[in-house]
Amino acid sequence: MSSGRSKQTKWYRMDLHLHTPGSVDYQEPNVTYLDILRKAELRGLDIIAFTDHNTVRGYAEMMQEIEQLEFLERLGRVEPDEVRRLNEYHRLLDKMLVLPGFEFTATFGFHIIGVFSPKTPIRKLEHILLSLRVPPDAMDEGNPATGASSDVLTAYRLINEGGGIVIAAHVNSTNGVAMRGFDFGGQTKIAYTQDPYLHALEVTDLEKRTRMTTARFFDGSKPEYPRRMRCIQGSDAHRLNADPRSMGKNLGIGDRITEIALTERSFAALVQVFQSTDFASTRPYRSTRDPYDHIQAAREEGPSIVQSFHEFMAKRNGYLYNIVADVCAMANTNGGTIYIGCNENPKKKPIGVEKIAQEIDHLYDEIDSKITPKLEVEIDAQESQGIPIVRIRVPRGPDVPYAIDENKIYVRDETETSLAVRDEIVQLVQRAMLSNMPVPAMPILPPSKETIILPQVTAHETGEFTVVEVPEGGATPPLTGVEIASTEERNGKFYHTMHDLRNGSVVRNVTRASARRLWHYAITEHENQTFDPRAVHWIGDIGLIKRYERGNEIRYDLAQRQNGQTRIYYGVTVEGLHGAWQVFAEADDEHHE
Repeated sequence: MSSGRSKQTKWYRMDLHLHTPGSVDYQEPNVTYLDILRKAELRGLDIIAFTDHNTVRGYAEMMQEIEQLEFLERLGRVEPDEVRRLNEYHRLLDKMLVLPGFEFTATFGFHIIGVFSPKTPIRKLEHILLSLRVPPDAMDEGNPATGASSDVLTAYRLINEGGGIVIAAHVNSTNGVAMRGFDFGGQTKIAYTQDPYLHALEVTDLEKRTRMTTARFFDGSKPEYPRRMRCIQGSDAHRLNADPRSMGKNLGIGDRITEIALTERSFAALVQVFQSTDFASTRPYRSTRDPYDHIQAAREEGPSIVQSFHEFMAKRNGYLYNIVADVCAMANTNGGTIYIGCNENPKKKPIGVEKIAQEIDHLYDEIDSKITPKLEVEIDAQESQGIPIVRIRVPRGPDVPYAIDENKIYVRDETETSLAVRDEIVQLVQRAMLSNMPVPAMPILPPSKETIILPQVTAHETGEFTVVEVPEGGATPPLTGVEIASTEERNGKFYHTMHDLRNGSVVRNVTRASARRLWHYAITEHENQTFDPRAVHWIGDIGLIKRYERGNEIRYDLAQRQNGQTRIYYGVTVEGLHGAWQVFAEADDEHHE
């Protein structure tokens, strides 16, 4: 049973993406390794990693310099300035954890970071790079161009097997495996960002509070991306100080860093956090005057398919039952996090939870007694604005369907927890059966050759145009909203088959009377025949029917012409607009600027 993060835990500042003169594109070739360590100390960093392009040359040269100075010291032939340098190295390496690593360039130019223990032999790291088919001359130069190297998934596996932390570099930018609007094949993109050997995504928009951030996309709410990914940030520094002429492109050491909660400053403790599902153990660094509040950030994101908020947990008025229902629903869907003691409204001050250890025990007992089969959740104490909050972390259940009182099966749709209908229960059973079957390997295919040009904001916010890959057959459907797949009339009553894009389910025999909120809206629009193709704002074969607000959230009704028919997607949220569909969200952004 968990009663909160250990009191011995301390927050450390880390920058796991630093280049050195070991990279051929380093912008200040006269900088020494001592200069880099001193700058890291000045920026208050506790943990850094040297991640040169396809090489460990920078870290190796620093260690060779230290070994040479120590050798001269043992011989009694060391000069006074060399003594000072050696002492400075020892002081800084005692104060900071400096890790070896590399930034590998995989097939199609994607960048993967591997970070390793300082006890890892240099020869082993070079062997990993050679196994990844990095040419020896690229290793000697620290060159980002490698030619025909290994693919992304092989890189994840070999770095992990070598004992390294695997991080996909600047994923939402150039050379990133999750660049927004880059539809290079759905299964490929899913594999590149959900692979079990991948520990984290490095992003450049961690501090942004819009609905289109990378961390929100990979928060576990998408049916295709059910695994929530840890998102961190790093400077990718190729120089000591940021270049003021680069408009925020060329950062310096420590200009974009992450804080991590560790029991000790060690590589083993670092690995433990990266392998955990406690996503509150990493956060973007802010000054002590404005600390990052993980729960307040969650409240600003609002409720979702993987996140809910409850002010009270008393049995009266059904508060406790609603919490347990959310646990059951999330276990049957994508998993998620539940916060108790705060309202979903981020402007409302949290009320907190009294006798928090006792209430955590109470929650464990209630979940154990109410939900079958047994579900392993993690419950702990957190703080927001100095007020104690209970957090429940719910896994995506391995033994679905889960039920309350043995017969009430709940599922989660966006912000709603609802009793599952027949077809959803059938699909949960099928999911359980499939999870016990061996899954054949999925071939990773290269990007489609068909491209269009759409405006795409990159990590550097240049406003330039980016090539966007479009799969054959046009744009894939949005990632949220619902579609009415078919309608049948029986004795004057309409029965609809609903395709829910939020979780991929297909539910038959839904009537207007039995439909949930979004389903009810879609069925009402469909039965009232409100669709007029002449009123659609078409851009090629995709179109905007209307934009409106529902529950303080912007929604879109969209249309798509495909194979001589028109598909209609009702109630799509901003998060569901991917690839070519993003043009409608971008039009809104331009309108509000």
